[in-house]
Amino acid sequence: MNDSFIFKMRFLLRSRSVPVTFLRRFSYKDIKHATDGFSRVIGTSSHGASYKARFQNGRVAVVKEIHLIDHQDDDSFYREVQLLGRLHHRHIVALDGFSVGRKRFLVFENVENGSLKEHLNDPLKTPLDWRIRLKIAVGVAAALEYLHFFCDPPVYHVSISSSTIMLDENYNAKLSDVGLLGSGSSDHVMARRTSNCNGQVYGNIMYELGLLILELITGQSSDKTGTDLSQWIEESCFPTSIHNMIDPDLGNNYDSRELKGLLAVARFCIKSADEPNSFTPQIYRYLQKKVSIHMT
Repeated sequence: MNDSFIFKMRFLLRSRSVPVTFLRRFSYKDIKHATDGFSRVIGTSSHGASYKARFQNGRVAVVKEIHLIDHQDDDSFYREVQLLGRLHHRHIVALDGFSVGRKRFLVFENVENGSLKEHLNDPLKTPLDWRIRLKIAVGVAAALEYLHFFCDPPVYHVSISSSTIMLDENYNAKLSDVGLLGSGSSDHVMARRTSNCNGQVYGNIMYELGLLILELITGQSSDKTGTDLSQWIEESCFPTSIHNMIDPDLGNNYDSRELKGLLAVARFCIKSADEPNSFTPQIYRYLQKKVSIHMT
């Protein structure tokens, strides 16, 4: 391991009092072998490809390549490792390790059931029932509360969509796109960004959460219909069209009162997107109260 890297990591890890879980450093050879020569691609982003990896001890993981761009330097990567190493929440995908050298990689826990998007769009997968959808919405809100109000410093770099929400073996939601380098936003959210960075970040998060809830209800992909969904929920005819918008996979197997509560939360998020100070610690409790479901 290079002396410069060790020095920088020690400095960064001493800069906060919160302990960091041990993170394994993988060699480039380890990563290449585990990903079968980088052939097991499961996704791509502006920062590089993601791979399914199986290491020699049998451990399965997800490896994300990190391409530094423009103003970013090695310190950006070190800060990313430090940031992600400090996140400990049941609704956030955990960082297991990293690799530096010829290329930079982050190694994350594998989440058994894949992405929410797969479950909503793949006709071969068993449809998600109403209770699971409620649990996913509450889980995402819980993760956001943790990132914004229980992390020091707060973490605002997060992308929320059905493709970045992973589901574990019990269908608990886990945010997988968190961090200064890894997080990105879909086109309909990027279009809303302005130079008012701090406030707009809050607004984008609210907007994304609202769209995610609408996607859980309708089964429609927000990547394609995000603007349509946000317009629908603000239309005057919205109350009379609700039952026509329910995901057909749900049939009539949902609680009407909980549906109205969930829609109220989605509408609140969409309408509050231009009021950046509206995201408060109470939104998680508000969501719990509206849908009458509590996390264990």
